[in-house]
Amino acid sequence: MTMSASISTEAGRGGGGGPSFWYAAPALAFFGLFALVPLVGVVVLSLMSWDGLGTPTWAGLDNWIRISQDPVARHALVLTLELTALSWLIQAPISLLLGVFMAGRQRYRNVLSVLYFLPLLFSAAAVAIAYKSLLDPNFGIGEALGLDWLARDWLGDPDLALFVVMWVIAWSFIPFHSLLYQSGVRQIPVTMYEAARIDGASTTRQFFSITLPQLKYTIITSSTLMIVGSLTYFDLIFVLTQGGPGSATRVLPLDMYLRGFRSYDMGGASVVAVILVALGLTVSLVLNRLSGAHRMESQMEGI
Repeated sequence: MTMSASISTEAGRGGGGGPSFWYAAPALAFFGLFALVPLVGVVVLSLMSWDGLGTPTWAGLDNWIRISQDPVARHALVLTLELTALSWLIQAPISLLLGVFMAGRQRYRNVLSVLYFLPLLFSAAAVAIAYKSLLDPNFGIGEALGLDWLARDWLGDPDLALFVVMWVIAWSFIPFHSLLYQSGVRQIPVTMYEAARIDGASTTRQFFSITLPQLKYTIITSSTLMIVGSLTYFDLIFVLTQGGPGSATRVLPLDMYLRGFRSYDMGGASVVAVILVALGLTVSLVLNRLSGAHRMESQMEGI
């Protein structure tokens, strides 16, 4: 049998309903059952009028029109976009620098790495409760230390609450992204840095000419997780501020919960859920396209 015939035979075995399809079938079934079916259900529910107890009735596009005209929902969308953008601007550079720092081989960096990763051990609810107690204007850390500038109502000030939430989110998730960057840096061949040092490149030049380009796909992955994750912040904000003061921290995930389980407006809450899914998918696809990650290029040129 010739080589071309052999290849054709193997391709025929893997094509159509061959073994390769059955290998993927369990994962596809799992994805369809727990992702696609609920998503279709939410889309259908967004076209219904339902209080969560009675029988759903058809409402058509009324829920979509109502939510699009609701100033609270529009404000929640703007807050969500602000939180997403600012969270990325805060977390991305700090995570990158910490990850590169922790990728070093010095002994003391292992100790610091353990300290940096401590926030990963706590749940979002536990972190929110701890910060809520620390920032209490009457019994918090500012009052305990006698620091008047710190003993203020950080979470009760509409102008400060969102920035406090961003700080807590950054403290909670920077360690995870630093771990991604640390792993990425340690995959870069040492020979590239050795060659750069022989050519007289400084540490800064090595960082911008070697480290950053080689971390391209790590940056894409981390940024995607940061941005899409920002669209799902709920538990931490709910425990920390419950969307207050007023609606200063009422982002879309929290708005969805409050509509569905406080106002018993399941149709409106489903509309918000579909919007969140659409935003997440759009961001993921745009990042993938702009980065060129879909082409699966090699980053190891010259090696």
